[in-house]
Amino acid sequence: MFLRCHPRRKDGKLHRYWSIVETRRVPGGSVVQRPVLYLGEINDSQREAWRKTIEVFEEGVPQPRTIALFPADRLPPVADDAVVQIRLQDLTVRRPRQWGACWLACHLWTELGLSAFWAARLEPSRKGTRWDLVLAALTAYRLIDPGSEWRFHREWYERSAMPDLLGAGYELADIHKLYRCLDRLLPHKRALFAHLTDRWRDLFNARYEILLYDLTSTYFESAPPEDPHDKRRFGHSRDKRGDCVQLVIALIITPEGFPLAYEVFAGNTTDNRTLRLFLRQIERRYGKAERIWLMDRGIPMEETLEQMRGSAPPVRYLVGTPKGRLSKLEAALLDQPWQQVRAGIAVKLLPQAGELYVLARSASRVAKERAIRRKQLQRLWQRLQQLQGMALTRDPLLLKLGAARQRWPAAWRLVQVTPQADGTLVFALNRAKLRQVRRREGRYLLRTNLTDRDPATLWELYMRLVQVEEAFKTLKGDLALRPIHHQLPPRIEAHIFVAFLAYALHATLRRRLRDLAPGLTSRAVLDKFQAIQMVDVHLPTTDGREIVLSRYTQPEPDAALLLRQLRLQLPAQPPPRLYAQTALAG
Repeated sequence: MFLRCHPRRKDGKLHRYWSIVETRRVPGGSVVQRPVLYLGEINDSQREAWRKTIEVFEEGVPQPRTIALFPADRLPPVADDAVVQIRLQDLTVRRPRQWGACWLACHLWTELGLSAFWAARLEPSRKGTRWDLVLAALTAYRLIDPGSEWRFHREWYERSAMPDLLGAGYELADIHKLYRCLDRLLPHKRALFAHLTDRWRDLFNARYEILLYDLTSTYFESAPPEDPHDKRRFGHSRDKRGDCVQLVIALIITPEGFPLAYEVFAGNTTDNRTLRLFLRQIERRYGKAERIWLMDRGIPMEETLEQMRGSAPPVRYLVGTPKGRLSKLEAALLDQPWQQVRAGIAVKLLPQAGELYVLARSASRVAKERAIRRKQLQRLWQRLQQLQGMALTRDPLLLKLGAARQRWPAAWRLVQVTPQADGTLVFALNRAKLRQVRRREGRYLLRTNLTDRDPATLWELYMRLVQVEEAFKTLKGDLALRPIHHQLPPRIEAHIFVAFLAYALHATLRRRLRDLAPGLTSRAVLDKFQAIQMVDVHLPTTDGREIVLSRYTQPEPDAALLLRQLRLQLPAQPPPRLYAQTALAG
């Protein structure tokens, strides 16, 4: 195996992406190269670490060896009562199931101390149901191959190696037990938050001086609930599904991506009504230490910011500012000079009443927003010209104009459209509005009480908010937070709770990869490990019994390389089991 570079020029800059490639000789003598791992854009030290790992792995490839088998028609050289002869011609391989990713999920679960945490809080039922094992299986399912509890019950659990890894049978997948397990989770939410923060501090020396806060929503394709206390409500949808009821989810994470806490609000909750609750929670849990809150625009109210400034010690913040405030400060900012903080980024600083306003301009963002605006405006203009040439009455014309406005909303604000009573159409470009939009493209107005910080530091802090967006993307994409199939409010929140647990495992794996396998994502590693299967090898004996060997397959070179790079060691193969034929038949 070797590292291959894939150069690509983008926006005038040369990028180098790297992958690990394996060379194989195929029948006929020709050589083919198979991509093993895609690493993305990595730096020189990371590249050298991968190259060293590949060399060590290649040197350690085991050599083939010869073993002796004793079939039924040949006696072993030494007589021993413990020796069992097998009928090799009747050997069968049964029940292939996914093992590698399940084992990795269980390893992360144990590494975070969740086995002991939940064993102490979810006591077995009178009938012996291990609720902690049910929760472990549900979390692994959400991390590896998310779906509904019904799918888990019907097919996934039996097609996975979770019964082998947890030491439990199909009784864990009973559909009623899955729902009853969800009913037991929510009272332990606060304790879980405290436990995870302590474990990440011990494992990765995580620090909690900088906190990222944002909100998202998740919708339900169901009728609005009749219960007035149900949190499913219509509201501003970040998923562009205003036709559906929804919930609002607030999340706090660290810059490294560790989720510290979350809360579920009614779907019609406005952003600025959620922050005070989390300020009190974080203060109770971590004390009144100086920490920095990073938030997007629209979340903090003026009263909340005043409270943060007036607390002892003051709570530091860096927040995005709505565009309406930019209009109020535009005249004052015009007199300030631009300061270059790094390539392509310039800022203007405006101190005001113990705060600092930072107007940041990103050259790459200017080019992107300008290209989007031009594309929308061009298509809207072409559509208006088409409508102008059509023979339409007033009402059909208004309907088509409404459709155009919905399709190109940003460009519509730049055009003055005047439908006439006779069905004709008059439109013109609003040049004053266009000039104003051009001045604001690629610009961010930030507000902070970190008046002693360097502008470049402030910009880097604000850019860390992308971690929250990545967290929401992972929850809704990889972990399939939606669709939510539950209808009872407590189980809806328990579903989100399990997704949060799965995201905690996901974030822990991503943090490990950052140090040991840079360039790889958690999803890429889980997909590679899913190739490791477990099978049952059945060996009939000459005395009518049957030996069953449950064996996971040997990792392919790419998975073996990952195991070495992540410093993981697979457990020993399970011991063989000897059954009577009647027991197997039953």
